[in-house]
Amino acid sequence: MATIKDLLQQASTQLETTTDSARLDAELILCHTLKKERSFLHTWPQQELDQNQQATFNTLLARRLEGEPVAHILGERGFWSLNLKVSADTLIPRPDTEKLVELALSVIPQDKPWQILDLGTGSGAIALSIAIERPHCHITATDRSASALEIARQNAALNHITNISFSESDWFSELEDQTFDMIVSNPPYIKESDPHLEQGDVRFEPVTALVSGKDGLDDIRRIIQQSPAHLKENGIILIEHGYDQAAAVCALLKESGFHSVEDFKDDGGNPRVAMAYHV
Repeated sequence: MATIKDLLQQASTQLETTTDSARLDAELILCHTLKKERSFLHTWPQQELDQNQQATFNTLLARRLEGEPVAHILGERGFWSLNLKVSADTLIPRPDTEKLVELALSVIPQDKPWQILDLGTGSGAIALSIAIERPHCHITATDRSASALEIARQNAALNHITNISFSESDWFSELEDQTFDMIVSNPPYIKESDPHLEQGDVRFEPVTALVSGKDGLDDIRRIIQQSPAHLKENGIILIEHGYDQAAAVCALLKESGFHSVEDFKDDGGNPRVAMAYHV
C-alpha cells in the first residue's frame, strides 16, 4: 500500500497539467478520503492507506484529472468563516467575493436591525457570511433557482444561522414593495463570447449564474435600475462585477440616481465591487 507522502507526490505530478494548485488539490482530496485535517498529512506522511481508501482516492483523483472542480468533488467549499455545501446548481464561492462581504460589514452597524437583501444568493455565501457577523440584522436571500435555494437553506442549517429567510425570485420579481437598508449581489457578469467559459472550473458551473448578455452587464443593468424602488432612504447597494467593468457599472449607478459611487479592488488588485448610496 502507498503512503500518504508517496500518494501526494504522485497525485501532484499528475495534476500539474490540470490545475495551478496541484499540491493543494491533492491534499484536499486525500483529506476528504481519510476524513482528516491537512495537518494530519504532514504529521503522518509515512502512514499507509488501506485498499478501500486508496481506491476512493484514485476515483476522486480521476475526476479532478478530468477537470471537475475540487469543490464539486468534495461537495463543499470554505468561504469567509463558513464551510458551505456546493453543487452543480450553484457557483463555487470564490475569495474575490469576500471583498463584497468585507465592504458590507464595514458599513453595517453592529447593533442595528438592518434589513438586507442578497440577490442571486446561490449557495448563500454572501448572505450567510453577513448574517453570522451581524446577528441583529435580517437577511432576505433570493434566487430564481429552487435547487440553489435548497443548498442555501441547507448551509444556513449546517451553520446554525437563523436570521435569514429565502425567496424564489427572479431578482425583484417576488419582492413587491419590500424595502431594505442594503442590497448586495454577485450577479452573472461574463460576456456571452468570453473564452474563459470553456476553461477551468466554470465549465462545470451553471451558465445562467455566469453569463449576462453580449457585454456581461444585462443583469447588472436590471438590478441597478430596479434597486431604487427597494432601498430605504440612504440605503446602500454593493455589486460585484468583472475586472474590466468598473467604469461601466459606476456610470450605470450614477445614471440611476445613486450618489457617493465608489469602486473597490479585490485582494488581487482588480476592480471588483461597486458601492453607492440611494438618495
